[in-house]
Amino acid sequence: MAALRAKYPAACALTHSNPLELLVATILSAQTTDARVNQVTPALFVRMPTACDYAQADPAELEALIHSTGFFRAKARSLIGMGTVLCHEFQGQVPHTMSELTRLPGVGRKTANVVLGVGFGIPGFPVDTHVARLSNRLGLVKTRDPVKIETEVCRMVPAGEWTDFSLRLITHGRLVCTARRPRCELCGLATWCPSSTVAATRSAKP
Repeated sequence: MAALRAKYPAACALTHSNPLELLVATILSAQTTDARVNQVTPALFVRMPTACDYAQADPAELEALIHSTGFFRAKARSLIGMGTVLCHEFQGQVPHTMSELTRLPGVGRKTANVVLGVGFGIPGFPVDTHVARLSNRLGLVKTRDPVKIETEVCRMVPAGEWTDFSLRLITHGRLVCTARRPRCELCGLATWCPSSTVAATRSAKP
């Protein structure tokens, strides 16, 4: 945790100023980079500052605003559905429980944990493909089941660190410990990582 904190001081890279903006940005971040999302959201947040704006959005306009994030039609449907539920059931406010958040279109357990942890300071451990891959490579778990990973890692890590630890793992997975070719020679975790090719090379030397 200390090594990741030193490398990535700002755990959440998504630019936002309130829970709704964080929720929208997290939905948009699927299958794209945080940097790309941050390029798109300033104009989006000005055009649609409230949940009801998303509920009433013209799909074509919303798709145009978020087009560069990829999967823009599906994401637009999720955002419109999310806004509709928030307006009709939550007075336009983002709820702060797992059960309520996961009722929103486009919001799974991973997105809900990000919103809870970053937006409301409620500890949560988001598990996406990067967290699943790294937690296995680091030897923290031996499962690909997201709920089991969340449960097991949360037993090892103080609750106050859950969200930031997960978000830093995600960033590290995107930039260094990638799925196709982990860049072990650049990894600050190689010393502790049983999967590290750097560690394996060093141990093989006479």
